[in-house]
Amino acid sequence: MAMVACPSLRNLQFKVHSSSPFFPYKRRIFPNGHLRINKKSQHCMFLKKPIVKDGVLSFNGRDALIGVPDNVIITPWSESSAFLGATASESSFRHVFKLGVIEEARLLCLFRFKIWWMIPRVGNSAMDIPIETQMLLLEAREEQHSEKDEGNTAYVLFLPILNDVFRSSLQGNSADELEVCVETGDPSVVASECVKAVFVNHGNNPFQLLKETMMMLQNYCGTFELRNTKQMPGMLDYFGWCTWDAFYHDVNPQGIRDGLKSLSEGGTPARFLIIDDGWQDTTNEFQKEGEPFVEGTQFGARLVSIKENKKFQETEKVLSSQSNGLKEFVSEVKKNFGLKYVYVWHALMGYWGGLHPDAHGTKKYNPTLKFPIQSPGNRAHQRDISMDSMEEYGVGTIDPNNIFEFYDDLHGYLASQEVDGVKVDVQNILETVATGSSGRVSLTRHFQQALEKSIAKNFQDNGIICCMAQNTDSVYNMKRSAITRASDDYYPKNPTTQTLHIAAIAYNSIFFGEVLVPDWDMFYSCHPEAEFHAVARAVGGCGVYVSDIPGQHDFEILRRLVLPDGSVLRAKYPGKPSRDCLFSDPVMDGISLLKIWNLNKITGVLAVFNCQGAGTWPGMESTVQLDRIELVGKISPADIEYLDEVSPKSCTGDFAMFSFRSGSISRLPMHGKLGITLKTLQCDIFTVSPIKFYHQKVHFAPIGLVNMYNSGGAVEAIEVSDDSSCYGVQIKGRGAGIFGAYSDIKPNFCSVNNIREAEFDYRSEKHFLTVSIPTGTNAWDVTVHY
Repeated sequence: MAMVACPSLRNLQFKVHSSSPFFPYKRRIFPNGHLRINKKSQHCMFLKKPIVKDGVLSFNGRDALIGVPDNVIITPWSESSAFLGATASESSFRHVFKLGVIEEARLLCLFRFKIWWMIPRVGNSAMDIPIETQMLLLEAREEQHSEKDEGNTAYVLFLPILNDVFRSSLQGNSADELEVCVETGDPSVVASECVKAVFVNHGNNPFQLLKETMMMLQNYCGTFELRNTKQMPGMLDYFGWCTWDAFYHDVNPQGIRDGLKSLSEGGTPARFLIIDDGWQDTTNEFQKEGEPFVEGTQFGARLVSIKENKKFQETEKVLSSQSNGLKEFVSEVKKNFGLKYVYVWHALMGYWGGLHPDAHGTKKYNPTLKFPIQSPGNRAHQRDISMDSMEEYGVGTIDPNNIFEFYDDLHGYLASQEVDGVKVDVQNILETVATGSSGRVSLTRHFQQALEKSIAKNFQDNGIICCMAQNTDSVYNMKRSAITRASDDYYPKNPTTQTLHIAAIAYNSIFFGEVLVPDWDMFYSCHPEAEFHAVARAVGGCGVYVSDIPGQHDFEILRRLVLPDGSVLRAKYPGKPSRDCLFSDPVMDGISLLKIWNLNKITGVLAVFNCQGAGTWPGMESTVQLDRIELVGKISPADIEYLDEVSPKSCTGDFAMFSFRSGSISRLPMHGKLGITLKTLQCDIFTVSPIKFYHQKVHFAPIGLVNMYNSGGAVEAIEVSDDSSCYGVQIKGRGAGIFGAYSDIKPNFCSVNNIREAEFDYRSEKHFLTVSIPTGTNAWDVTVHY
């Protein structure tokens, strides 16, 4: 491995952003907001393995923790990484170990603010690290000597992991000490030490650091696989519709027909369908007929059979026959509306309240009523009505010895009904019912293995979307599952959660995106913030689906996401915050825009959001709020990581940046800056295309379909075109609308699919070329002739 010159952390400078609400009120840590530490070495990268000396934990010559207690154990793993653990004097099913002090360092935490879901938080020392932190990233930046000099930035990544019995999480205390909490979830499963509780790694690129660290953990653990090795379900590349926010529990066959019909008639046909909660055969002893509905009682319902309920049995075609209602219905909507994939919802335990212990259709799985017990870490954060209700009403927990049989029976039945996959919800419930089952780590692994075995057997397209599965117990046991919901629900009726939803998924994708495709959830296309959500899905590299009420659609927005054949222009990777956003709070600091980057085959894509002044993070509600504000910021091609993947050496080094919002195009060098101004809940999305020199004469860069949010996602390939009479550039792509490109010379003519003299427009002042793609065209070939 090559040696890289770098200064020691002892000469690094940390800068405090005191305007952040995460910075403790009137807390002055160091003079003038900076820390200076004496230089120790100039060339240290990859020279020294992680060590603890005199109570200081150093990685490659860089100090990460000070005041490390004597009971902390370090196990070096590579030249840049190590495991941290600790020992106790007594055995217990839960330990909290101090690891050392973190002060005066910008940091990013991803933590569970309630049992199901994770959100980000930024801060400056260990006391800013919340309980139940599942990823911790520290930044150190060398002092800048000029405006152009960004300094040498190093990153240290802490990932709490699983071992045979303990699941770990991080937290800070009031003394700025980093702590690791290890727990088994079962009072009968105890130990006095956990020597590999946290994996720590160090590097200069935060995204590459995550990637390499997760590869190391995957090789070490062997219990999960990385996203790029997994089979991707086909529904990811098609537009979908979910029934939840359209109907909630009142979902019914006719309503589904109406929704699919209205989307198809508007020119954005759904090609995959999720029949969410409301189709199953359940009973609820806590809801009495004729009595007023009590919120929370719905979570006491239990499954009584693996088949559909009467709403889906009594379809028009089967009222007088013995045919299966669900199969008839699924077959009908696939045929009539061109659906390629139909998924249905179920909970990990069958339903929210599990299986009914005495029902004829579920007794064979030997369910027992258990009352969930949350860990102290979960209880320290936000309460959740579903969890509170399950604690009160109990969960019919399937016998671990029968869990594969249950999944196999359920999924085998659904497959026989022409269902293609499942959305499996409430997965974190296992950590609360692990008593008497060898602990949470073992129980979760057993259930995940059974679930994935059944999916592989019954759904050949790897048809599963995981949900409410944001604990590391689940993530580090997903060998086949390829998609997970990446945030709390989309709440269309709550205006204060719209910005939180986007920001949470973007930051959570830093972690989840190495193992799974983060799912951004459904949204309403007919909603005040619909475009905000639509642009986020366009850059997210995720599935795109709405939950519109039938007949209530904004087709102008939908047609910017969905091609006429029902496919979508999905970007290559999980969308993540740009590097300069990692340690800022784009929701509450009043100054930061959120930038999310991704790549297509030929171009980069960068979306910018003003999330300020429209909501507060959970746990920060008492912080003084700013009114909706207009922010001014700067963007650059350099905001997109791995841009060299689409920018070969033959390029000029400049990029064409196309703004969807303004329809304008600009030419910038890699580190050039472009100003942007956005009001609260406004956004823009930019296609960033490398400019290449063709035929020693023309500078050219394809933008793609400028009528689509992710314009560059439409471009499949670009080639040089030569014939005896002229030369040109040939671009292959898909979709219909207007193809755009940067060209510093006006072409003689353009052709589409070999039809000469296609209609085109050229704006010489901006070097912007547009070519009309005929309606009804799917795959196209545009040749620009010079």
